[in-house]
Amino acid sequence: MKNYIARFEKVSFEQFTADYRNLITNDIDEKELREVYDNIQLPKRATKGSAGYDFVSTVTITLKPGESIRIPTGIRCYMEQGYVLHIYPRSSLGMKFQMTLTNTVGIIDSDYYNAKNEGHMITSIVNRGNKDFTLNAGERFTQGVFLPYFLAQEEDIETEREGGFGSSGK
Repeated sequence: MKNYIARFEKVSFEQFTADYRNLITNDIDEKELREVYDNIQLPKRATKGSAGYDFVSTVTITLKPGESIRIPTGIRCYMEQGYVLHIYPRSSLGMKFQMTLTNTVGIIDSDYYNAKNEGHMITSIVNRGNKDFTLNAGERFTQGVFLPYFLAQEEDIETEREGGFGSSGK
């Protein structure tokens, strides 16, 4: 019997709509947006030996060299305390097209699941290459790897997360 430490879920249609309209375009009707939402795929591994869970783009975009975009994945992740989800670009996109994450590695903490934005994972990518980079809706573009983490000796932390992306302060 396998012992799972996490599960992926879709955020609500309302949360996805708010983030998509804020980050991608407000010029989309609810029927089109519902189709985008219905086509969201939960992350999965490509092979039984894969460590990374592939995330699929919800948008088709073309980035010129130096341009970046924040992509709403429509996904949130419940994980047990003591684990963290690292988000990386898929190797092939980095090597072939110089596509990277703007923050180099995304860190999704276990308490992000309960954030005000429902723990909606939004991925920011940048084209570091010298030619246009096109990412199609439905294309795998990032991967998440679960890792355990350990604590240093410190005072007890009682603060709980309230906000979403970047909410834990400076």
